[in-house]
Amino acid sequence: MKTNVKNTIKNWAVDDRPREKLILKGAAALSDAELLAILIGTGTKNNSALAISQEIVKQVDFNLNLLGKFDVKQFMEFDGIGQAKAVVLIAAMELGKRRKEFNAVTSTITHSKQAFQVMHPLLSDLLHEEFWVLYLNNSKKMVHKAQISKGGMTATVIDSRIIFKTALVHNATSVILCHNHPSGNKRASNEDIKQTKLLYQAGLTLSIEVLDHLILMDQTYVSFADMGLMDQIKKQ
Repeated sequence: MKTNVKNTIKNWAVDDRPREKLILKGAAALSDAELLAILIGTGTKNNSALAISQEIVKQVDFNLNLLGKFDVKQFMEFDGIGQAKAVVLIAAMELGKRRKEFNAVTSTITHSKQAFQVMHPLLSDLLHEEFWVLYLNNSKKMVHKAQISKGGMTATVIDSRIIFKTALVHNATSVILCHNHPSGNKRASNEDIKQTKLLYQAGLTLSIEVLDHLILMDQTYVSFADMGLMDQIKKQ
């Protein structure tokens, strides 16, 4: 069905046009669909940019975290989204992630939530597992963070030599282990516990303490320290 010319964005009241609305009221006044419409720029013969963006957010049930997982091909499945527009949308999502990472609490890490805030922008949208380590000094200030490995949907390989060599290079006295579960499984596997125990014991010989191991899902996490698993490992 063709859209009546009177319904195109150019014929709307200024207050209803996404770009003009942003100028008049600020970006916070716009809905997710309106912000996406600005990025999309132009619509098709049958649909405005706003109509296309409304269909996109509806497709992900208004969950921008799901939208952040889209690749070029997934965006191009929507009418009016070509490769160039898909690239713009992915770039905007990535900028949002990097801003969140930059604003994360990184000066000191004294509890699991702060570690989660650091790692969430890096791991939340991934469809594969990655293993990262946060390196802290005596004051619990983060002096470095590093990706140790990445793998498939259910596993990744961990090399203790890389972890502790990096710790020595950055004069770290403790570390926090982090990896994600793309499946959303909130339970620490037997392998997760075994690997944590081995790394804890390896760290003791170098006076580098493994403080915690976080498993991140999309919007939440579990902490070995919070669950008491680190205390159990220390006693073994």
